[in-house]
Amino acid sequence: MDDVLILGIESSCDETAAAVVKNGKEVLSNVISSQVALHAEFGGVVPE
Repeated sequence: MDDVLILGIESSCDETAAAVVKNGKEVLSNVISSQVALHAEFGGVVPE
């Protein structure tokens, strides 16, 4: 049986993440890119 690879992508106003999961059980990769430090200068995310 072939392995099933799943790519998950999540995005919000200050972070983006991606992960690859094998057969629904094993996380092969998990990466997060954050802008929290950039927004901290302004006291966090300010919705307008």
